[in-house]
Amino acid sequence: MNRRGILRNVVNVGRQVAKPSQWRRALNYVDQNRATLSIGPSASRRWLSVPANRGSLLQHRIPQLSQRRDASNISGDGAVKHTALYDLHVKNGGKMVPFGGFSMPVQYSDLSIIESHHWTREKASLFDVGHMVQHRLSGPAASLLLEHITPSSITTLASYHSTLSCLLHPVTGGIVDDTVITRLGPETFYLVTNAACRAKDLAYLKDQISASSYPEGIDHQVLDNWGLVALQGPLSTEILQDALIKNQATDLEGREEIDLQSLYFGQCKHFILNDPSPSSSSGDGDAAPILISRGGYTGEDGFEISVPPHLTQTFTDFLLANAGPEKLRLAGLGARDSLRLEAGMCLYGHDLNDDITPVQAGLSWIIGKERRVGGGFYGDEAILRELKPVKEGGSGPEKRRIGLIVEGAPAREGAKIVDGEGKEVGVVTSGCPSPTLQKNIAMGYVKSGTHKTGTEVGVVVRGKTRKGVVTKMPFVKSKYWKQAAGTAPG
Repeated sequence: MNRRGILRNVVNVGRQVAKPSQWRRALNYVDQNRATLSIGPSASRRWLSVPANRGSLLQHRIPQLSQRRDASNISGDGAVKHTALYDLHVKNGGKMVPFGGFSMPVQYSDLSIIESHHWTREKASLFDVGHMVQHRLSGPAASLLLEHITPSSITTLASYHSTLSCLLHPVTGGIVDDTVITRLGPETFYLVTNAACRAKDLAYLKDQISASSYPEGIDHQVLDNWGLVALQGPLSTEILQDALIKNQATDLEGREEIDLQSLYFGQCKHFILNDPSPSSSSGDGDAAPILISRGGYTGEDGFEISVPPHLTQTFTDFLLANAGPEKLRLAGLGARDSLRLEAGMCLYGHDLNDDITPVQAGLSWIIGKERRVGGGFYGDEAILRELKPVKEGGSGPEKRRIGLIVEGAPAREGAKIVDGEGKEVGVVTSGCPSPTLQKNIAMGYVKSGTHKTGTEVGVVVRGKTRKGVVTKMPFVKSKYWKQAAGTAPG
């Protein structure tokens, strides 16, 4: 596509989310800045031109990880890795882009990114998240290690329950990576970490295990080549339950009764899956356990499913075919990014990094109640001091993560946030037009005191200060399936 076509696509974003007057201003901006707009591969973020089936072209801006981060998942010959579902993506018209060291689909040929976003909110979408790193940590000292390197209450985490947490740096309490931790047994845990942080996380865990008081009491395995798919949307329970029943899957005790309505947000369960491929035999060797966890990265009800390597492709094919395209479609990074931002969820390397603490990131809720008293985790002094307000003898956080509604053009990562006098008070870390709200949303960090809901600030976009209003997150009400009240806000 030539430069003129690319620039025309950029304008199409504004046409979908802006008022006519705002769209005309966007068009004028493009006309005046044709020579300076670029999508070169060396940019830290890239405009991706993505064709949709219906004759229109849609632009969606996807975070492009730095070369340093990408390098962690690139093979020795420099090739970008593929997940187990790469051929499925290509077959279904996936627009493949490098992300976290893997070639991943940003969208598919049947739906534009915005259409895929709405499809997830209204029906169900299947995301390949096999680029994420799955770990198994076990041994008599496993919980002691996790209590040391995270602020979560690991000792009170029930079996087959999960919690969002953070791996922490010593002293500063900065976030090494965010992670989901699941207890599978008395001293057996399943962790999922970010693909872009793979090399850093593996080195960190190796160092922490070696330096622990009981290194021989900890076994760390990386579940390389295991599949991980996320089924998200209001039809996800119906789709997954029907698939498990037709597969004649059982739980670990051999029971065939499957009731996903009783599996709540933050809980998980193992099921024995039979190989659904037509060529498979009926022998026991074709069956294998999969781990189904209720949760996800979209704000919708849904599940993340960890699948053994030999079943990933056939299980995914079976899930798609059994549900049919009228209920379930594949979705890519584009929709995943806009959905997670509407849900107020962080993306590591953008909204979280090594210098940000959980308190600053608005993640104080991951710090266990008893840990706020006893500490005992990396960075506890700094983090507990931030937790306590100044009037109670603490320091409070010097900056806080906030949500923003921005007028005019969408604010992107790096945009300055200023007060009424034009003084810089913060920075945007993520931003996009919200397909659900038809408004420009963003999140970022501001100095404490500027973080209260309703506070008006300025956001500098393309050299012009635009009005922003600090807004409570999530921007779109979450629909997690919770035990106390069924579908409830997150």
